Amino acid sequence: MPDHSPYARRLREVADALDAEFQPTDDALTPHPDTLNVIKDRHTKRGQLNHAVPEVLQFQRRIRRCNADTDIPHGDIVALALDAWLRAKGYPPGLAPTETETP
Repeated sequence: MPDHSPYARRLREVADALDAEFQPTDDALTPHPDTLNVIKDRHTKRGQLNHAVPEVLQFQRRIRRCNADTDIPHGDIVALALDAWLRAKGYPPGLAPTETETP
């Protein structure tokens, strides 16, 4: 009979790593703690995000209204919304700076 203990040990390691990851809340739109830390740091380098979106969805108006109601800056509203959606779809960011971003 083959010895499966190395496989069992590896499966336990994988399970432990998965348990250590951020566990999403019931609300997929709850901001991730790492994202909140990035948003809070006003010295974070920011880039322009320019994409054509359907006008009928009224994103500009809705973002301005959300900003007026919450005082959350426009860019932060977009960043929080996109980050939550992409994480929910399985695309978390690699928050370490890339080689082109380092001074």
